[in-house]
Amino acid sequence: SQIDLHTLYGGVVPEIASRKHIEKINQVVRKALADASCTLDDITAVAVTYGPGLVGALLVGVAEAKAIAYAAKKPLVGVHHIEGHICANYIENKELEPPFLCLVASGGHTHLVKVADYGKYEIIGRTRDDAAGEAYDKVARAIGLGYPGGPKIDRIAREGNPDAIKFPKANVDGAKYDFSFSGLKSAVLKMKGESFDPADIAASFQKAVVEVLVEKSMQAAEDYSMRKFAIAGGVASNTALRTAMEAACAKRGIQFYHPSPIYCTDNAAMIGAAGFYEYLAGTRHGWDLNAVPNLKLGER
Repeated sequence: SQIDLHTLYGGVVPEIASRKHIEKINQVVRKALADASCTLDDITAVAVTYGPGLVGALLVGVAEAKAIAYAAKKPLVGVHHIEGHICANYIENKELEPPFLCLVASGGHTHLVKVADYGKYEIIGRTRDDAAGEAYDKVARAIGLGYPGGPKIDRIAREGNPDAIKFPKANVDGAKYDFSFSGLKSAVLKMKGESFDPADIAASFQKAVVEVLVEKSMQAAEDYSMRKFAIAGGVASNTALRTAMEAACAKRGIQFYHPSPIYCTDNAAMIGAAGFYEYLAGTRHGWDLNAVPNLKLGER
């Protein structure tokens, strides 16, 4: 993890992240192989994230994956980052099979995705401005909690009153599954200098975010007649969101799935899971595979 390094700057610095990737990637690959008690001869294919994301960090991973695949004479399978988050649900929930609905909530994305089949996705809702995780980070910084914001707000919110402050919940005209968190974020930032307990602000802010995520997710599940619902992404490790979503699904008789917190944040296991299904579907990439920082879900 690079959290300690980026905490010095209040958030991720892309150039530093990329340089650290270069420094550490060979060590990480060697350790992964050693921990799994296998060699490159034992693996079937090499899967790698090629988008979306920070272009420098993506380039390091893609270059490494191409080099390993070429040297070991293994197929190369490029994976979409968001597909990886969705597929994190398969790691522990062996019984989960498409079709299902998935909320992907992270620092860069807030998507409601209809998973029609393995590797087949339809985005039915998305954020129009800030992603949920981005709003968490900015609000945490504004009330003096620092980086990373998500876990810190989650923790301090347990000590606060979620009804202390009534924050706005935005609806997007003509797009009932879309999200908007910029107004909520701005409402919190406007309170600078006012005498409110940071725990109350955190709890009230979190309540507003969670209620919107749950309401829109359940509306979509009902409209699309989905009986299975999953969450994914860094914000999916938030205890308030998990508890509220589990209760909402139970009330409607919907099966609820979620990865363990360790699989919610960016990780190689989720890309391996997505790569497995892409490999079975025949996805192969050539040595011209490149990083695509704005890659759309479902693109090849």
